[in-house]
Amino acid sequence: MKLNQFGRITASRQQQRQELATIRFIDDENLKLTPTELWVDLLGRAFPEAHTLAMKQQMVAGLLATPEEAVPEYVAHAAVTPTSFYLVALQLLGFEPGTDFDAAQPLAKMKTLGLPFHEELQDTADLLECWYDFLVTQTPTGQPFIDVLATRGYFAPFYSLPASQKPVIFNGKAMPVFDPAKVIREVVYVEAPLDTDHDGQRDLLRTEIIRPAETTAGLRVPVVYTASPYNEGTNDQLGEHLTHNVDVPLKRRTPDHAPQPHAHPEDTPVPTARPVRAITKTAAASFTGEFAYTLNEYLLTRGFAVVYSAGIGTRDSDGLRTCGSAAETLAATSVIEWLGGKRTAFTDHAATAAIQAWWSNGNVAMTGKSYLGTLATACATTGVPNLKTIISEAAISNWYDYYRDGGLAIAPGGFPGEDADVLATECFSRTKQAADFHRIKPQFETALQNISREMDREGGTYNAFWDARNYLNDLHNVTADIVMVHGLNDWNVKLRNVFNLWNGLKELPVKQKLILHQGQHIYINNFQSLDFSAMMNLWLTHKLYGVNNGAETALPDVLVQDNTQEETWHAFSDWGGTDCSQTTYFPTPEHTLAAAPATGQLSYNDHLATADFDHYRVDIPGWTTALLTDKPTAMTSNRLVFKTQPLDHDVFLEGQPQVTLPLATTLDHGLVSVMLVDYGAARRFNATPTVLKRRGIDHGFHLREEDLVEFKLAKKETPFKMITKGHRNLQNRTNLWQTDELVAGTTYPVTFTLQPMFYRLKAGHQLGLVVYATDMGMTVRGNERASYTLDLAGAQLTVQSRPVV
Repeated sequence: MKLNQFGRITASRQQQRQELATIRFIDDENLKLTPTELWVDLLGRAFPEAHTLAMKQQMVAGLLATPEEAVPEYVAHAAVTPTSFYLVALQLLGFEPGTDFDAAQPLAKMKTLGLPFHEELQDTADLLECWYDFLVTQTPTGQPFIDVLATRGYFAPFYSLPASQKPVIFNGKAMPVFDPAKVIREVVYVEAPLDTDHDGQRDLLRTEIIRPAETTAGLRVPVVYTASPYNEGTNDQLGEHLTHNVDVPLKRRTPDHAPQPHAHPEDTPVPTARPVRAITKTAAASFTGEFAYTLNEYLLTRGFAVVYSAGIGTRDSDGLRTCGSAAETLAATSVIEWLGGKRTAFTDHAATAAIQAWWSNGNVAMTGKSYLGTLATACATTGVPNLKTIISEAAISNWYDYYRDGGLAIAPGGFPGEDADVLATECFSRTKQAADFHRIKPQFETALQNISREMDREGGTYNAFWDARNYLNDLHNVTADIVMVHGLNDWNVKLRNVFNLWNGLKELPVKQKLILHQGQHIYINNFQSLDFSAMMNLWLTHKLYGVNNGAETALPDVLVQDNTQEETWHAFSDWGGTDCSQTTYFPTPEHTLAAAPATGQLSYNDHLATADFDHYRVDIPGWTTALLTDKPTAMTSNRLVFKTQPLDHDVFLEGQPQVTLPLATTLDHGLVSVMLVDYGAARRFNATPTVLKRRGIDHGFHLREEDLVEFKLAKKETPFKMITKGHRNLQNRTNLWQTDELVAGTTYPVTFTLQPMFYRLKAGHQLGLVVYATDMGMTVRGNERASYTLDLAGAQLTVQSRPVV
């Protein structure tokens, strides 16, 4: 087991003593004790579930201080030493002597685990330093020990502290001193400067608030806000009905040398704001239900209010879903502005009384994955003043890069046929209120028709519709600091979205952090090997509470989970930057990737027998295997495979690979798909994290439990793994908005970038380049009788890499 801890900071001995007193581990009385007596007292306080001295003594007696003696027996004749301290510490952390480590060698185990320890323990000052660092040491659940104590009720006595003494900060992080049983849940309706349903009134947005009870006693708290279009329900059946058929041929388009498109600014007049006739501090409604994201629940007990709003076109709100448009962004920022005191909300749809966020300190962070993280990114690009930071996980930065690639309609991984109109329908949860939907149905149907037309699924080019949904256009407005989290195997929200955001922010005066994990489209706050929740606590305590805790330097700029070793994370300063070297490879007639250009031609097909086509269209993993394997399959003649010589050392491949492929096709339309592949037998990570323990991680005292997970290497070796891929419509050779002529039999050079990567390629493995046409999992698949010819003269692959240190 390797534990990777980035959310702990180094504190001076004076600060340690002050903070230990604040959280009641030391006081004037126990500081009068000898170091060994104080150690025993501290151990007793580490059992908050024990309510009497006798019970605390009983629990301490269950700990070994040497391989043969329990703590009471040991301290009767000996003083605490580093060896006895850390033998006990390991047990408290959750490791078993004799099973997990040698009881005679606790310091060796601390070193193996990468946990902090001290080899000097001579006096009280040394003991307090050891104890302080132990409290913030990571446990096998991925949590620091102080958080584990919290789940066992350590901070329950702090609930009664006066509001003026909260929050409580320890090691730079807010502690859970707010009672989750006494939170206040209320609903307000934020008025946005929009009228997307054209009813002559500004859209009201249902906004759900969970805030600590201490806010009623004058405490003003920061807000963690999640804009989730899924929060009020989804229309899965309607979405499935609208899903587009992908078993259709690629359409030829009429050549069109159009200029680069730009979004059309919205010029529809906005109705005047509703008059404020009365002001109240009391909401008219509350709500029930679990948190959408357990990180938010974790933060609530630490003094952060949590706010959810599904936005326009959702149940109990006004407006229409528009799938990523500026209107959706404005709806989300309206909630942020209300939290900062710059917009109006009402207690009900009748606008009986206005209500202010009088309990908010005005500082807002946004959290969430996928569409939720996307709206966080969108809000950041507006520069809305009181948005201090976002934690965007698996977020879209450009909707074209979600539903399109290189002039082609491309499915989000696992959802063939989904598109902007389908998602707008799925999220239009006003259907959940029958009378409301009856009133709004005509407007929704008209809006949906407009989306379907403007997104131009058959064309696939970058147009004004997609430009209006390209948040990268507005990066110059960003003032919020950003934490980006993304899966290196996420083929739903593909890596280009986070790569372009990361690189686009480099020249701006904002702080940015990036975490790349080996997952697909997942959250990572329940990983064993990473203290993610503690890291985000450190970050948000700084950004929202203004605590000078060193978060900006403590957290690595780029943190990457290794794809070859379990529980291993690497820190870097950049992703695909100038500190990488470039290597260019050239495909050869012998199907190798060489250092020098080659000549010749190679051909491949894009047609399958009906039985094979019908099989692969429903078995994408089987199709991928058939495409990449060296063994003869039905896909053998439908692709070209080129490989390097086996590597003599490990390398990190990163950034955006670029290919140039001179291609000719037998039709007047066509596409090219490319994969980069790791060829070499190895045990590789399973596609999804392994559950280490059901309900193995507890997010707080009397809060929800969650499965503890970690990526594990599969038991069996596999011969290859796709690293990344990319696609291009041959009629989009020049750029994404221009349609070029394509004459059958004519060779055209096509240059494009693949999706970004960060991948460790092992020594002895080969880097493979696979060229094909139809991608059964992502593109349309018309199974046309087409063949392609690659002219090797001019064909090349360029990759960025850095050595593994």
